[in-house]
Amino acid sequence: MSNHDESLGPEGYKVDAVEAWIADNIGGLTPPFQWTRLEGGHSNLTYRLDDSAGRQAVIRRPPQGELLPKAHDMGREWALISSLGPTDVPVPAAYGFCEDPDVTGAWFYVMGMIDGHPLYNADDTNRWVPEAQRPKMAFSFIDVLAALHQVDPDAVGLGDLGKKDSYVGRQLKTWYRSWTSSVEPAQYDDPRAHELQQFFLDHLPDQGPARVVHGDYGPHNVLVGPDCTIAAVVDWEISTLGDPLADLAYALNFWGDPSDAEPILPEAAAAPPGFPTRTELARRYGEKTGRDLSHLDYYVGFNRWKSAAIVHGVYARYCEGKKSTDGIDLDEMRERIARSLTLAEEAVNRL
Repeated sequence: MSNHDESLGPEGYKVDAVEAWIADNIGGLTPPFQWTRLEGGHSNLTYRLDDSAGRQAVIRRPPQGELLPKAHDMGREWALISSLGPTDVPVPAAYGFCEDPDVTGAWFYVMGMIDGHPLYNADDTNRWVPEAQRPKMAFSFIDVLAALHQVDPDAVGLGDLGKKDSYVGRQLKTWYRSWTSSVEPAQYDDPRAHELQQFFLDHLPDQGPARVVHGDYGPHNVLVGPDCTIAAVVDWEISTLGDPLADLAYALNFWGDPSDAEPILPEAAAAPPGFPTRTELARRYGEKTGRDLSHLDYYVGFNRWKSAAIVHGVYARYCEGKKSTDGIDLDEMRERIARSLTLAEEAVNRL
């Protein structure tokens, strides 16, 4: 959360200009609005809008200041929620997208308000998903991912979302480059990172038809509705076209299985009792999609390796002093890197 003083008005928005744009471009919402800051959603500036008739919507724009060119990509998120609206994938209703930076200094979009809650940790799960409803919630979670991967991107106007060729091959290059360039600042290398990358390159499965992959599909990026099914999928900003099995394996990493050498962390969203096992969720996905999951452990291992590379890069930035280490346990971070590589090895050894 930024230290913006909300009494000065919503951060990043010229209220009069934005409300005038909404009045001109979006039916069914009547300014002025009451603006309420919403948490989550990375550092994007996200507010709930309530109009005088009690109707609600959500507005979202990137954070203020310098941005990486592709970070916080509003156009991408808008393309996804507007294109997936008519499909079986639950997304917020797409109301309007403003590409004129004169209105408030950045692109923004307005979408429907969803009655639901993300699950960031075990406390959220205990609060929003009673134990008896957990199988229903987890199966809904996997069914929604299956529905996404059944969408033909060309048929819904998303054929240009990304390159259609070897998603995993491209990721292996990107994250290996990240690992090797982080070794010196981190003063930390692990031969398994190199061996695993070579293994994944040597055994790259054929990617079937490219599908929309969310890229960060987990309990933290879905909104669980009052009936404990998934009311909407959110945070589409790194989605692209690629291999659905890589997306599936990433999503499965959030769930535990009795065969795990190490159980998932007790504070994790899927740690409370009552959820199906990861094996049951994978089987459910296979039944819904008809996809061959015999190589699933390849993708599980790849995702664990990729997680190690991501955390290694963050760790390197801390070591260089590029990020404040206040409240950061660097030893625990190193352990996470090693643990991810161990889990990658375990997955590969099951193949």
